[in-house]
Amino acid sequence: MASNSSDKVLRGSPGCTDARANALRALAMDAVQAANSGHPGAPMGMAEMATALWACGVLRHNPANPHWADRDRFVLSNGHASMLLYALLHLSGYALPMDELKRFRQLHSKTPGHPEVDVTPGVETTTGPLGQGLSNAVGMALAEQRLAREFNRPGYDIVNHHSYVFLGDGCLMEGISHEVCSLAGVWGLNKLIALYDDNGISIDGPVDGWFRDDTPARFAAYGWKVIGPIDGHDVRAVGSALEEAQASTDKPTLIVCRTTIGQGSPSRAGTAKVHGEPLGAEEIAKTRTAIGWPHAPFEIPAEVRAMWDATEVGQARETGWKARFAAYRAEYPAEAADFERRMAGELPANFDALVQAAITGFGDKPEAVASRKSSQKVLAALAPQVPEMLGGSADLTGSNLTDFPGCEHRHISYGVREFGMAAIMNGVALHGGLIPYGGTFLTFSDYSRNAIRMAALMKKRVIHVFTHDSIGLGEDGPTHQSVEHVPALRLMPNLDVWRPADTIETAVAWASALRRTDGPAALALSRQVLPVATTPALADAIARGGYVLSEAAGGAPRAVLIGTGSELQLALKAQALLAGQGVPVRVVSMPCTSVFDRQDGAYQDAVLPRGLPAVAVEAAQPDFWRKYVGREGGVVGIASYGESAPAAALYKHFGITAEAVVAEVQRCLAA
Repeated sequence: MASNSSDKVLRGSPGCTDARANALRALAMDAVQAANSGHPGAPMGMAEMATALWACGVLRHNPANPHWADRDRFVLSNGHASMLLYALLHLSGYALPMDELKRFRQLHSKTPGHPEVDVTPGVETTTGPLGQGLSNAVGMALAEQRLAREFNRPGYDIVNHHSYVFLGDGCLMEGISHEVCSLAGVWGLNKLIALYDDNGISIDGPVDGWFRDDTPARFAAYGWKVIGPIDGHDVRAVGSALEEAQASTDKPTLIVCRTTIGQGSPSRAGTAKVHGEPLGAEEIAKTRTAIGWPHAPFEIPAEVRAMWDATEVGQARETGWKARFAAYRAEYPAEAADFERRMAGELPANFDALVQAAITGFGDKPEAVASRKSSQKVLAALAPQVPEMLGGSADLTGSNLTDFPGCEHRHISYGVREFGMAAIMNGVALHGGLIPYGGTFLTFSDYSRNAIRMAALMKKRVIHVFTHDSIGLGEDGPTHQSVEHVPALRLMPNLDVWRPADTIETAVAWASALRRTDGPAALALSRQVLPVATTPALADAIARGGYVLSEAAGGAPRAVLIGTGSELQLALKAQALLAGQGVPVRVVSMPCTSVFDRQDGAYQDAVLPRGLPAVAVEAAQPDFWRKYVGREGGVVGIASYGESAPAAALYKHFGITAEAVVAEVQRCLAA
């Protein structure tokens, strides 16, 4: 039964006496009112929490350089409270002028509805889907922990910062919070500090009707240090809790802050109505009176600005770190150079040579193996020389084959937590210095899909290894056999989906994913053994996403066959069968459609000539291929769920055979 939105939950001290916090409240309610859209309640309720962290010297950051390597990270997991973050960034001295706050939620402003990384200076991650910001913060803390272990030396703690995250009831209701917070406890991420805005309200009203978890006990069971509940409207109390949390040496910390949503609003504080709509001019006027804020909209007194300005202390902190890093460089030049390279997102100088040597080696000793095994061979060739690669698997290491010799400290067992793994990897990538990759079965990409989408939206280098990519996995049956997953992932903007056919194509896929710095990649890999189809001489062509693998023999091609992954062999067999019938056809391998689509039109037309009938073959839902073959072309695929049987029997049962490809070509030519 839904609660009435006027039901009130009032927590913490009732007064609003801190001018710094009231500046945050005023900017939040003014910007939301100007936009006639947004969420004023959470920023108003968390104002003292934010003041304690940002205005009292706790958060180590430099507004003049949002990318300082050893800055503290701050994540607003309840991203609908974005005006809190924008107000903090503006008042602290970041390059976010008041005019941008006045343009809150407007087209091309630097103050979008939810925080977006690389749009607003100082925003560390894109948040909005609840629970994922918390997950990103776990990933950031994991990166800090691992980089500190790798690069710090006695007397030189060049990696030594905290990751702070604000979160609300919604984040804790999302299941991903359980996945990642459990792992944070296991990993002992003592530099992770979470401040829980415990206001007892969500969109539908007081949460008591649907959220009665004993949150402190829950986090204690995870192995976290728990502080509180404390009065979240008491700046000193929050500050003392932060100081206690910073002293933790072996556990992450949860600070439970009891607050009132919309604190300061006489009529709406403590109600769901203040969550997601403007207060209105009348209520804003009453709020100004109630909190003692007589200033005009978007007006901040000079004395309040001075209390918030973090530019001088921020610059001093970074300058001090730079001096320490210079001394570190003098004593450990190789380590310092590697740290700077990795934080800049650059691959080792010899990376191209490593890739070429690996591909040459695979060509010298061609071997028919499953593409998941090909992936492991590529990892064994590259990862030892690319120390920033941080692997893992969601309890399927022996099946995904994401490990490699000597990876003991660079491969994470995430347990059965696909979504959590994906979102943590996003946090690792956002932190910098590491390139995360993680494996699971392709069908379980459904669990992690929203985190994959967030990586694509944020343009971050995260690599997903998805094995058992079709009915070819066989006897495990339709629950595990992917049908729609590869086409669905291909529809995600800015995600490169590679489905390689042999070891050399797999090597090129890995190299492309590692080189790419503006988005994630997914590798769809087979369980079953695949024949060798390519040679090292084709590496450059493979890197273009689609290429002519086998030209028509006996005359100009009358049709084009397009194959990917495990079905490329069927296209090659069909080509031979058609040649025997006097029908020359070209075979195109298209391991990555998005990369092919980024090629110039002349190249695309050269590979897939206009007016030439085309037939695609892939053990997946067939509709995606219509963009290449058109209505007049053909697709051999599977438009239903699979069955439990050996792979060979399934391919025959569902008509995904070379003979079916031949029949489809004949149909197209006869039309």
